[in-house]
Amino acid sequence: MTAPHLQLRDASKIYGRQRAVDGVTLAVHPGECVVLTGHNGAGKSTLIKLILGLIHPDAGEVSLLGHPATSRGAARSRRHVGYLPETVALHPSLTGAETLAFYARLKGLPTDGNGALLARVGIAQAADRRVGGYSKGMRQRLALAQALLGGPRVLLLDEPTTGLDPASRLLFYEIVRELREAGAGILLSTHALAELEGQADRVVVMREGRKIADGTMGELRRSADLPVRIRVTLRADGPNQVPPGWRRLGPTRLERSCAERDKLAELRGAQALEGLEDLEIETPGLDEMYAHFLRRDDS
Repeated sequence: MTAPHLQLRDASKIYGRQRAVDGVTLAVHPGECVVLTGHNGAGKSTLIKLILGLIHPDAGEVSLLGHPATSRGAARSRRHVGYLPETVALHPSLTGAETLAFYARLKGLPTDGNGALLARVGIAQAADRRVGGYSKGMRQRLALAQALLGGPRVLLLDEPTTGLDPASRLLFYEIVRELREAGAGILLSTHALAELEGQADRVVVMREGRKIADGTMGELRRSADLPVRIRVTLRADGPNQVPPGWRRLGPTRLERSCAERDKLAELRGAQALEGLEDLEIETPGLDEMYAHFLRRDDS
């Protein structure tokens, strides 16, 4: 496996008696999108500040593109890092084009590709309008454009879809997929878990500064072992008797629940039902698994 673009090894950050980040080990590799989630105060924003080198760890190590995050080597590498903060502060008197040019100059980048970047995030038509007249969603798109300057190798996104309408969120995740395919490592901090199905390679759940879960969707489902629901539709002229273990939802609809580890066997049994017309499977979503891991951490 290639070296990670960013890595934490037993990293901790302490403020007085509060351990904002408590012994977290985490890596994001090229082409990987890792989702970071947890309640407010779980340590997500502190972790991102550690990666950016804005604060120093009190214990452990944090590296960015092969350099300690607070070193000169990491500072030189930051032109290859895109960051979208949770709270976007853009100067209202500048136009969208002027704003993007300002951030490009800060990174030492040319501005000749800025027009295409504004078009990519869907606000090219507002490039010459002052940001003070932008909607919240347009400001978020402009902030995303500045994070994408220079084709970053590492992208840190803090609640990136705040204020975006459904079409804009689809566009955002399309851009995320393109960056992953180009080899960028992405760390995405969010509470909007329902929209992340199919977008995340791994999900990390934090609580009170600690990492309480880390894995792919499949690994988290197996670890949580929450019930899987199987629903079938039978022909109207099919058998009237409900098979053992199933419950009726309607004249031709049946449902049963099973453990994740029994899913394949139960699906084979469902496919063998007489008069089967359709079959659906409902696996636990990220919201359900997130709640489960918090409850498990309480026990």
